[in-house]
Amino acid sequence: MADEIFYWQALNRALDELMAVDEAIFILGEDVGLYGGSYRVTEGLYAKYGEWRVRDTPISEGSFTGLGVGAALMGMRPVVEIMTVNFALLALDAIINMAAKVPFMSGGAFPMGLTVRMPGGVAKQLAAQHSQRLEHTLMNVPGLRIVVPATPQDAYWQLKQAVLSDEPVIVLEHELLYFSKGQVDETLPPPPPHRALCRRQGRDLTIIAYSKMAALAEQAAEKLVAQGIDAEVIDLRSLSPIDWHTCAESVARTHRLLIVEEDCRFAGAGAEIAATLTERCFTQLEVAPLRLGGLDIPTPYNGRLEAQTIPQVEDIVAAAKQLFN
Repeated sequence: MADEIFYWQALNRALDELMAVDEAIFILGEDVGLYGGSYRVTEGLYAKYGEWRVRDTPISEGSFTGLGVGAALMGMRPVVEIMTVNFALLALDAIINMAAKVPFMSGGAFPMGLTVRMPGGVAKQLAAQHSQRLEHTLMNVPGLRIVVPATPQDAYWQLKQAVLSDEPVIVLEHELLYFSKGQVDETLPPPPPHRALCRRQGRDLTIIAYSKMAALAEQAAEKLVAQGIDAEVIDLRSLSPIDWHTCAESVARTHRLLIVEEDCRFAGAGAEIAATLTERCFTQLEVAPLRLGGLDIPTPYNGRLEAQTIPQVEDIVAAAKQLFN
């Protein structure tokens, strides 16, 4: 039976259910224990499972992420919470040089059941050093898996799948999604963790987005209907690997493509999506794909300026109309 719950509650439920049946799963990070997590994701787990399995750490991302890598090498299933993706820069040695490469360098002798959760994105005037989106950095690392759940149902499914995987998985969670609500049905069979999903069917235009931008793309699609444009919305759900088959099938039906991302437009996920789908769907596209992304500047603190640096619903609508001019 489906419940309507917050995104953070879906993540919390996933962790609780996993920890109840497997003692190899433990959580570590800043304020994950007594405080219950900066966004409440680990709320109640410290009281239920104790300090050995819900471990508060010093402010030292490189150290405790490296500890997670070592624990995974020993057969544990650590879930590392980095308080914000901006701080992940301090842990990239452990993530890129260790977690992503050890399974390959060991010829598969050492699996890497490591999950790293990272809240991020532009979230209400947190300024340049706390508003980054590092998809472009993480996507360029062979060996990493990256999921980007946009709904509570996907947050529940994809976190469970990440923790049970023998590959290192980055779970990118947008900070403005934590208090979004949605249906979560624990009895539904989950799709594969890296499969894209069609959130809205349409015939005139494919909009590909992920994370918070997937929700904005759906809102834009509803506005476009009133202007005679029937847009299909594809939620990627994963950035590594990308489900090219679902994306290409949609483009083959609609013949137009708009890619929306919050991350900076230059050298980002949208550039890779546009390039690959142009190669795959060149003869089926009626016009060149269009990319809509964040401006290539540090995020301003001022709220009005901040909003102008990333796509809004009205920007998506305007970009979609461009493809028909």
